[in-house]
Parts: sequence; C-alpha cells; structure tokens
Amino acid sequence: MVQADRGSSGWRPTPPLMVAVAVGLVVGALIAAVVFLATRNDRTTPAAAADSSTAMCAAIPIAHDVLPSVVTIAAQRGNQSGTGSGQVFRDGGYILTNDHVISVAAGAGGAVTIRYSDGHTSAATIVGRDPSTDLAVLKAADGAKGFPVIALGSSAALQVGQPVVALGAPLGLSSTVTTGIVSALDRYVPVPGEGVTHHLIGAIQTDASINPGNSGGALVDCAGHLVGVNAAIATVPNASGVSGGGSVGLGFAIPIDIAKEVAGQLISTGRPGHPMTGLQVQTLPQSQHQQGLFVLAAEGPGAAAGLRAGDVITTIDGRPATNSEQLVVATLTRKAGDKIEIGYSRNGTAATTTLVLAAS
Repeated sequence: MVQADRGSSGWRPTPPLMVAVAVGLVVGALIAAVVFLATRNDRTTPAAAADSSTAMCAAIPIAHDVLPSVVTIAAQRGNQSGTGSGQVFRDGGYILTNDHVISVAAGAGGAVTIRYSDGHTSAATIVGRDPSTDLAVLKAADGAKGFPVIALGSSAALQVGQPVVALGAPLGLSSTVTTGIVSALDRYVPVPGEGVTHHLIGAIQTDASINPGNSGGALVDCAGHLVGVNAAIATVPNASGVSGGGSVGLGFAIPIDIAKEVAGQLISTGRPGHPMTGLQVQTLPQSQHQQGLFVLAAEGPGAAAGLRAGDVITTIDGRPATNSEQLVVATLTRKAGDKIEIGYSRNGTAATTTLVLAAS
C-alpha cells in the first residue's frame, strides 16, 4: 500500500479498496479528504422506479434490474492489489470503471479479474486508460455473455435534490445498494494519484453512502439509468489531523455525459484523445512578485498562438492562472479545433492570444 501523506490538508493516495485517498478539499467551509471508491451497478432495461420528484427511488426494482450489470473488479501485479467496481457498458464484454481501480495491473505482469453478481468470474484485459479523468475500460474474456448492458441516462438532466442510487462493492462487499440525493452539481475535484492527478470535471456530489471499493461503480437515477461513475468521497480529519474513514455523505461521481465520450474513445482507439496545447509550464512560486505559469517550452498550438519560452501566462479563459493543472483541465472537455483564451506577460508587457487546440 503506497501512501503520500501530506498532512490534514493534503492527499493520501492509496489502492482503491485498501484505503481512502485523503485530500485537502474545501467544500464550502469544510476542509476534507478525498477517498477513492470502487462501486458500480447498472442494467440494460429501465427499472420500475419512483418518480424523480419523490424523496427516494424505489431501490428494490432498481437493485433487481441493475445489479446484474455490476461487477466487482480485482487488479493485481506482484504483491500489489486493489479492488473496485465497474459495469457492463457495451456489448462484447466492455466494462467501464475508474483508472485508479485497475492502474496497479497496468504493465507487464498485471492481471485483472471481474466477478459478476451471480458469483461467476472472468479474466479481463485493459482496453484503454485515461488517468486525467480517472476512467478506464476493460474487456471481459467471456464477453459478459448473459449479463445485461447498463442503460445510459443523462447527467445534463440532473437536478439538485433529485434522488439517486449507488451500486458497487464497498470494502469488497459485492452487490451493495445505497440511496441518496444529488447534493450538488458541477464540482471540480482534483484527486492526486501515483504520479498523476485525476481531474473529476463537473462532478456530481451525492450523499448516497459510498466507500472504498465503490470506485468505478454506478450512480443511477430512479429509472435505473447510469448518470455517473462513483469515484471519490470526502472525509473529515480526526483530532490528530489524519484523514480517512468511511462515508460522511460527501461522495463524487464522474458525469456519464463525460464518461461515455471518454469510454467510447478508449474502445475505438485505446487512447482518450484529449487535445493538446503544446505548452510546457511551471507554476511560479508564491514568493515571486508575479503570479502565473512560466512557459518552459511552446510548440505546435502554443507556438502558433505566439507564445514562447520565458512568457508568463497570467489568465486562462479569463481566470487567473495559478496552477499548471489548469491547462490540463482546460483541455479535458474540449476537442481539437476548440479555442482557449490566454493572457500572458512578456518582459513586463501584458498581451492576450487565442490558442487553438490540436489533436494529440
């Protein structure tokens, strides 16, 4: 188990089920810690359910219809292992999950096994990974024959207060179902992992109980349609300032409208296909008189926009540039040909330019 403890206001990345990832996350006035989860359940046909205006979804029919689409995932390489959740996403045995659930198995010697709701198991291969958005696609060796593909909903149609259901394998307990509501929408949650930061863009916040092991699992609406992929939770530091533990009603899921686009690209090409800026930047230390991103190199789109090494980027899409990850985030929901407005300073002179993203 690898941990990078940065104190009560930092992140503590860990394998999916073994521990929670603690993060210094400000939610309102709360400083919390984000924990990786692993859970997921979906289904092919709509479940009989309560109206979305009611206080709670009818969980019994949802569990009946969706759990057959949910799988428990075990990833291993050498003496490292992790457990999470996923769902049958497309015909042919394609399984959608979180990247951090299966990252330990990426590379030589890694192995992934999935277990269906009836206890049947199958080996699986990694089709593609996108660490930036914390999404990955597997393919079951048995093609997931006899198990339904989860029905897809729309995260764009979600409303705050709407009831939802989470399905997955918290702490390895397969076929677990919990209920709650959409607590908030359009959250941005950065989750540091091993050598990478996962960016949960436009995340759905929910109070449905999710815990380590729920990662990669399903968040569904009252019709049993997949609206999000559970990915992280926030926890409150204890008296010693150490973050960890289970659900306190602050969970975060990746919107399906984002997840299905990334998953489709992974299935088609094995790569996420995010566009690139051509820029290499470094965040200026706070001790500097000027805040921003120091340009180390500008190639392709960056050079075409007139940027060059030595410039200091001061704004990105009109917002102050304070962290190099902002450029990454700016590309995650865009396509090649889309534009980013860049404000910068060169030798003390302020200027602006439009950077046109290019295919990676």
